[in-house]
Amino acid sequence: MSQQSEEQSPAAGKPEELPSKEVTEGVERAPHRAMFRAMGYDDADLSSPMIGVANPAADITPCNVHLDDVAQSAYDAVDEADGMPIEFGTITISDAISMGTEGMKASLISREVIADSVELVAFGERMDGLVTIGGCDKNMPGMMMAAIRTDLPSVFLYGGSIMPGEHEGREVTIQNVFEGVGAVADGEMSEDELDEMERHACPGAGSCGGMFTANTMASISETIGFAPLGSSSPPAEDDDRYEVARESGELAVEAVREQRKPSDFLSAESFENAIALQVAVGGSTNAVLHLLAMAAEAGIDLDIEKFNEISARTPKIADLQPGGTRVMNDLHEVGGVPVVLRELLEADLLHGDALTVTGETIEEAIERIDPPRIEELDADFLYTVDDPIHERGAIRILTGNLAPEGAVIKITGEDHLHHEGPVRIFEGEENAMKYVQEGHVDSGDVIGIRNEGPRGGPGMREMLGVTSAVAGQGHAEDVALFTDGRFSGATRGFSIGHVAPEAFDGGPIAALEDGDTVTIDIDNLELSVDLSEDELEQRLADRDHPEPNYTTGVLAKYGQTFGSAANGAVTNPGAKQD
Repeated sequence: MSQQSEEQSPAAGKPEELPSKEVTEGVERAPHRAMFRAMGYDDADLSSPMIGVANPAADITPCNVHLDDVAQSAYDAVDEADGMPIEFGTITISDAISMGTEGMKASLISREVIADSVELVAFGERMDGLVTIGGCDKNMPGMMMAAIRTDLPSVFLYGGSIMPGEHEGREVTIQNVFEGVGAVADGEMSEDELDEMERHACPGAGSCGGMFTANTMASISETIGFAPLGSSSPPAEDDDRYEVARESGELAVEAVREQRKPSDFLSAESFENAIALQVAVGGSTNAVLHLLAMAAEAGIDLDIEKFNEISARTPKIADLQPGGTRVMNDLHEVGGVPVVLRELLEADLLHGDALTVTGETIEEAIERIDPPRIEELDADFLYTVDDPIHERGAIRILTGNLAPEGAVIKITGEDHLHHEGPVRIFEGEENAMKYVQEGHVDSGDVIGIRNEGPRGGPGMREMLGVTSAVAGQGHAEDVALFTDGRFSGATRGFSIGHVAPEAFDGGPIAALEDGDTVTIDIDNLELSVDLSEDELEQRLADRDHPEPNYTTGVLAKYGQTFGSAANGAVTNPGAKQD
């Protein structure tokens, strides 16, 4: 199996104090070595750093269907770099396929299962380092959380995004199909046209193409230091994607030999850099949850209010889907994420001295790559810091007596959203979706959806079906939705998620009744209801505590252990939960 010489001594090439020595060295480990030899490993492999290649390939989603090929490129590069590659699998859940169903409750849980399973394999098999691969949304944070927990030298490798499809001479993505469902319900699109769009929106392998959750977290992996700069934008089926995979495998071996661990490069500054990138490109609201979770795993104090602080000073400078029209491949063609990072760095909006897995600072890596400046490009979807799309970044954290621990909105259109009026409350997503699909929604409405939080759902479902149905009926900016669940990275418009505390835990959202006057004020970062503290407390005291939706199995287990969305909804008992 190894590309190395059989003459290499058993200990050559392997740094001291590596975990794998516990299973590869000494007379007493002969049975362990025998097991490795059964799989084709030889003396040279056994004397090399053991690099796990965590691969969530599956036929469940186009995001992951090609990952065996991506993993193979990384595997071969580890081998050729004198490492001992060991590939192993883990799960994935397709957010797009489970969306709008009870199955969507599995999505956030899958983040935890991925982190748990990769941590377990790395720990149990005494691995020295990791290449962690991600395709669908929860793969990315799950893999990086596992690397943080193990604190093994680790490189994150994204599988790449899908190319846009074509329908009636224009580019379309899965977002257009979801919104088409609402347009059909409203009579604005025929079922035949939706059928035709469905058949062309997803032309091959890769993650959803806009700056949705997958591409947001992949871009963050570069910015925070887990992946080489420029690695997130090559499309899934492009030759450059496989060059990135090879680079990642080589870098993982180097990181082990140099002992560059996540704890060496992750810092408060690197998380602030990640937030700056998120708000500058209009990234997914889910990145708020995942960055909070990663920081909690790393023992780094990241308060949810930090997103407001960074949005206030960092303008939005990329016009990508869902708010704009362009996709990740468009960014790739002009230089990728480093183009945005250079603009932020030169405007003093990044911590240039934050370290990365390459051993460089983020500033050194940008200087080495030397991406073009935005003003030098013919790119009508990128803007300079001096002349941005919006003066403030795209993410806002709202607080008030309805969300004492915060709620999250992404601004994709009008920047000064304000609404005050009666609310219509729904217990769960299905009831709200039925209401929207039956055509009851009108301009100025406020829809509240509760008991969809991390513990109450359980699993904090994404609700792209509801928000897309509203948007498809022409109400993306004039109908407000708020929930203790989540919204998809493809959601746009007046949609507020992650309301905390959640209803199941007795958050104020549990006290709401139809007709209560709710105020949503983006400029003042407010989500509140016109009820006194005494009225809220009395309603909460009078309410019957809901029974768990699941009392057995994996949903019950994780439902009992999730922490608040305000701290990333983590389940690791050693991470910050309150």
